[in-house]
Amino acid sequence: MSDDLVFSGRFLSLRKRAGWEYASRVGVRGAAAIVAVTPAGELILVEQFRIPLGRKVIDLPAGLVGDDPRHQDEDPSLAAGRELEEETGWRAESMRHLGTCPTSPGLSDEVVFLFHATGLYQVGAGGGVAGEDITVHLVPVIGLRVWLHQRDALVDLKVWAGLALAGISAR
Repeated sequence: MSDDLVFSGRFLSLRKRAGWEYASRVGVRGAAAIVAVTPAGELILVEQFRIPLGRKVIDLPAGLVGDDPRHQDEDPSLAAGRELEEETGWRAESMRHLGTCPTSPGLSDEVVFLFHATGLYQVGAGGGVAGEDITVHLVPVIGLRVWLHQRDALVDLKVWAGLALAGISAR
C-alpha cells in the first residue's frame, strides 16, 4: 500500500494512506531515549520548553536517529550514546535495548528505541547542542515520584515506561 504526500515541510510531512492522515518526520528513522541512573542512584532527566505544548516537559534524555547526514545510517544504540552525552554530559559503558515503541500510533509513524544505559560516568555539563535549552536534573530514584509531582512541568510517558522496562522501581 502506498502513501500519498499531502504536505512536506523542513522537519515533518503529512501523509495519507487508505484515507488515514498521519505525520512523519523527514529524514529520520525514529528517536532514541535513555534510562540512565548514576552510580549515586540518581535518574538523569532533562527538562525543555516544548513549543507544540507551550509548556516545559520533563523527559528521559533522547534524540533523533539519522537526523544528521553524518549519522544517517547510525545504529540506534550509538545515537542513544551520542544523545546522552550531548544532552546530559554523561557517557555509558553499555546500552541495553529495552524495546521499540510507537509514540502516538494514531497520529505519527514515529517509533522510540528505548535503552538502559549502564556504567555511567560524567564527562561534561550537557545542555544539548546550539539552539537547545536543556536543563539536566539528577533525581534520586527514591523520592522520584514526589519530585516529579512537585514540578511545574508535564512528565513524558517515556519516563515511566523506560523505568518499568528497565526494572527500576520509582518510589
